[in-house]
Amino acid sequence: MSALSSALLTGLSGLVANQTELSVVGNNIANANTTAFKSSQVQFTPQFYVTDDTGSEPTSTFGGTDPSQVGLGTEVASITQNLSQGELQNTGIASDLAINGNGYFIIQPAGAAPGAQNFNYTRDGAFKVNEAGQLVDDEGDFVMGYNADSNFTVNPNGTLAPVVIPSSQEIAQATGTATLTGSLTAGTAATAATTLTSQTIYSATGTLDGTTPLVDLTDASGNPLFTAGDQVTVSAQVGSQAPVTQTFNVTGTASLASYESFLNSTLGINSSSVSTDQVPGVSLISGSAAGSGTIQIVGNVGTVNSLSITDQQTVTSSGGVDPGIPFTVDSAAQNAGVANGTSYSTSQTVYDSLGNPLTLNVNAVESSTSDSGTTWEFFVSSPSNIGGQAISSGTLSFDTSGNLIGATGTSVTLNLAGTGAEVQQPIDLNFSQVDGLGNSAGSGLTMSADGYKAGTIESYSIGADGVITGNFSNGLNETIGQIALANFTNPSGLNNLGNNNYSVGANSGGPTVTTPGSGSAGTLVSGSLEESNVDLSQEFINLIIASTGYDASSRVISTGDQLLQELLSSQR
Repeated sequence: MSALSSALLTGLSGLVANQTELSVVGNNIANANTTAFKSSQVQFTPQFYVTDDTGSEPTSTFGGTDPSQVGLGTEVASITQNLSQGELQNTGIASDLAINGNGYFIIQPAGAAPGAQNFNYTRDGAFKVNEAGQLVDDEGDFVMGYNADSNFTVNPNGTLAPVVIPSSQEIAQATGTATLTGSLTAGTAATAATTLTSQTIYSATGTLDGTTPLVDLTDASGNPLFTAGDQVTVSAQVGSQAPVTQTFNVTGTASLASYESFLNSTLGINSSSVSTDQVPGVSLISGSAAGSGTIQIVGNVGTVNSLSITDQQTVTSSGGVDPGIPFTVDSAAQNAGVANGTSYSTSQTVYDSLGNPLTLNVNAVESSTSDSGTTWEFFVSSPSNIGGQAISSGTLSFDTSGNLIGATGTSVTLNLAGTGAEVQQPIDLNFSQVDGLGNSAGSGLTMSADGYKAGTIESYSIGADGVITGNFSNGLNETIGQIALANFTNPSGLNNLGNNNYSVGANSGGPTVTTPGSGSAGTLVSGSLEESNVDLSQEFINLIIASTGYDASSRVISTGDQLLQELLSSQR
């Protein structure tokens, strides 16, 4: 009787165990198309045994006996997940991510307090960018990682934060290096600069020097040249560069020296260069009569530095009658000083820290030749430079083979005070690709420069290392963030929360936060998702085995029941 009762219980244990396996197999099959789903399998173990005879040891006259035991059924020993890699499926969506190797995405549940460090973990990389630019999963939970600072630098040792891919971020990059190329073919060394001389001007007070107020200046007839409130507009040109137009506001205290400085600034004369006997710049030359003189303008040497004043006039601030041109150039005197010498010029658009375009000019003039080679002087200017076009000058030395053997003054600084950009913008001039050869293909200078105008983000890409690169409309590609991963000593010990999310389990160990491709962490594949690792053919086999086991266990119960009925019938 007890043996039949045990048979019923044994069959029942088989039903329960196989029913569990049927549930696990059914769940595997149901999730065969679930992104990054990991299949599970059931391990059975015998429950316990009833020992009728423990057996005996053999002796010299006896062979010994084995134990006699009767098993009392089975039970589920464990349900384990198969954590093998699923196949990767291409989706073409940049925000879709698959982990190729070990690791889990770190997810912060929606509604968590800002800065909270309670995370879930997942292999499901079906992400999207929400309205705020945050990378989230289908449940609205935040994908964690590291965001770049204002210099587009990511600190992978920093604090985890929701990854942000901004759609409206605008950036620019200031020019730091300008590279010059070409051949400075030697010809004639420069010996003269443009010299412009004004008509004779007079002082109504009889004293003419730099401190004389402009309103005291007259022509030969005693007519005033300037009136307080006048605006003097000067358009001047250096060589083939674009004309520069500047306006000078005449006040009652504006001096002749301030006007001379204004002309020097407008014409872009580099007064620090001394290539001729005359010092470049704007100065007052005293006349033969007391209180008289002329304004003399001496440019820099080289034909590319030739000067011309294309227009000059005064306009009264009150809208009154134009009193005429206060400053005229004596053509005969101008012809007495014409810039000469072999020279070359080039211009290039560069950018300030706000991405505003600026013009940078470089003029190179042959200054001397000798048996050891040639020396050139270059002049750097920009109409955007605050305080005057002229920025600096330097020299280039070539040996007799045309090789560049020396360069000075190659580090220049633009003054951008009051423009809103960085006040001092340094630019390095790279002349390493310039030679002094007689180039049959043509001589001259060309210039290129780094730096970018302001641009907005147009798209982004995510690398195998999790680095998110923003592609901006101005051609810049900058790092805007990096996705983090978590590794576990025993990932099988994670608690499955559903929705493809896991939490730290008692036997999983704590998370080791890292970046993709670091240590044992896998790499990311953008535009792809990891498929389920369910093997349907194997699951169908497991389904047959489990159903067969379930059916067989039920037969044990029905057979035991039948035998019990017969036993009870025999007792009547």
